[in-house]
Amino acid sequence: MTQPDGISLDGVCKTFAGRGRVVEALRDVTLSCPKGTFTAIIGPSGCGKSTVMRIALGLESLDAGAVRVAGEPPLEAARDGVTGVAFQDAALLPWRSVRRNIEVPLEVLGRKPDAAHVQAMIELVGLKGYENSLPGELSGGMRQRVAIARALVTHPQVLFMDEPFGALDQILRRQMNVELQRIWAETGSTALLVTHGIDEAVFLADRVVVMHAAPGRIVDVIDVPFDRPRKPPLFSDPAFHKVCDHVAEVLHGG
Repeated sequence: MTQPDGISLDGVCKTFAGRGRVVEALRDVTLSCPKGTFTAIIGPSGCGKSTVMRIALGLESLDAGAVRVAGEPPLEAARDGVTGVAFQDAALLPWRSVRRNIEVPLEVLGRKPDAAHVQAMIELVGLKGYENSLPGELSGGMRQRVAIARALVTHPQVLFMDEPFGALDQILRRQMNVELQRIWAETGSTALLVTHGIDEAVFLADRVVVMHAAPGRIVDVIDVPFDRPRKPPLFSDPAFHKVCDHVAEVLHGG
């Protein structure tokens, strides 16, 4: 199993019942994400990858198995501010400025926002000068930067991301991939990303976890061999495409 400060799932099973049938969402999912690593989960729609993340966040119960996040049960980790999360929908409060949106997790945890720390998060995600802007005044990519800063403001040991750039166009998505790599490297957190993008997974992750559906299960874990920091030209490298092709073969049952 993983080091105490990472993420571990051991034999996780989950079923959903509805409309006269039972769906086996996850079967015996075992995954270890050591401290400070970046793991990406990829799979077809309905394979359970988002369910894995929701269970690790304490948002979904499990039928069998065990989960630890930084050595704690998921709900305790969330209450302690150990975890940060960014979803595809930035879900910013439209009446609050960039700064005030980033402060939300601190308020939820009962912590007094530190102005210098919040400003450091704003600058980390490249939004200096937009502190007082409202979400409606920002582009989609900028709103996702706010969401990432909000996820990081509590100094989380573990960062969960569920398709954070899924609504962005391909050019902006690749720019955000480069930015996310830089931000993650500076924070030293353990990262778990759910994505549909093979190139995104290979560019960002230390290893790619491939899932299949019916039932949702892990079929392979593929190590990514490229040194960091990874630069945009990597997207055009034949070696990069070879790894992407291998992920695609496993993903599609090849």
